[in-house]
Amino acid sequence: MSSDIHALSGAYAVDALDDIERAQFERHLAECDTCRSEVDSLLEASGVLAEAVFLAPPAALRDRVLAGIETVRPLPPVVTNVVSLDTVRRKRRFPALVAAAAVVTLIGAGVAVTQPWQDETTQITLSAADRVLQAPDAETWTKSPVTGGTIKVTRSRSLNQAVVEAKGLATLPDGKTYALWLQHDGVMIPAGLLSGEGTLPVVLEGDPGSAEATAVSIEPASGSLHPTTFPIATFEFEQV
Repeated sequence: MSSDIHALSGAYAVDALDDIERAQFERHLAECDTCRSEVDSLLEASGVLAEAVFLAPPAALRDRVLAGIETVRPLPPVVTNVVSLDTVRRKRRFPALVAAAAVVTLIGAGVAVTQPWQDETTQITLSAADRVLQAPDAETWTKSPVTGGTIKVTRSRSLNQAVVEAKGLATLPDGKTYALWLQHDGVMIPAGLLSGEGTLPVVLEGDPGSAEATAVSIEPASGSLHPTTFPIATFEFEQV
């Protein structure tokens, strides 16, 4: 059993103590307001975790967690005459919740955890390019220019955006770059530059929703107002 009984609150909340430890901790719990408050908060957190989606854990995962359970138990509080109860709770609350989440997730049949301390604003934000590529109405065109490699254009009408992805394009001499264009009423309008050899997706500038086509040409590194070379690839957009 742990040398400090306060450290068992996380394990008690997720029913990870043996019978002797549980009996001793429950006697302590009747006299310790700090531990009772902490156990209540951990039980509430574990209840939220239990509602998450279940995933099958690896077969050996439970044994590894049990073997290292002592390393994830929360540290005991430092209780002195000059430390307030609120201060102790703040210091212990976060590591205790981490311990409870780890035990419930790994021992309790592989629960997929949503941490209880995350608020609704903690979300993964898609980039502008990813939003276009994953849009339900995404349209895609792919071509292989004579200079080598491939160029793919993806357009979403609902987002009024388009993305250019390129792979394996030829390395250009110093002072040159791949320029992007949108065609409106037969006129090519600058829509951005590809970085390097086009290894990163680029969101076209302008209004691809009403454009007739997009094109890629080789231009001065600073760009130009109109294509100065014949495009190496042109993609005609379907019109509504």
